[in-house]
Amino acid sequence: MERIYYSIGETAEILGESVSLVRYWANSFPRFVKPDKNAKGNRLFHPEDVEALKQIQHLVKDKGLKLRGAAQEMEASRAKVEKDVRVLQTLKSIRERLVEVKQGL
Repeated sequence: MERIYYSIGETAEILGESVSLVRYWANSFPRFVKPDKNAKGNRLFHPEDVEALKQIQHLVKDKGLKLRGAAQEMEASRAKVEKDVRVLQTLKSIRERLVEVKQGL
């Protein structure tokens, strides 16, 4: 069962980034990341927001784009960015399994 919301701390942990960076990206990409806020004002991220943040992370950290370039890339071809992120996640998962197998030998 998929969760409905993730706290900003959980989202940061999923991404492996700091809470402040996740907050900054959420504020910088309001068209793609639209967290809800609870009564206390805490951000609650939907799974779609987490996926958008993964795409932003890929564009900024892996491809080395500035925020403006990342926003333009997401505007132009979000489906391609989404596919690239999925492929990278799959490759990382395969690599982790291979490392486990190697350690088991």
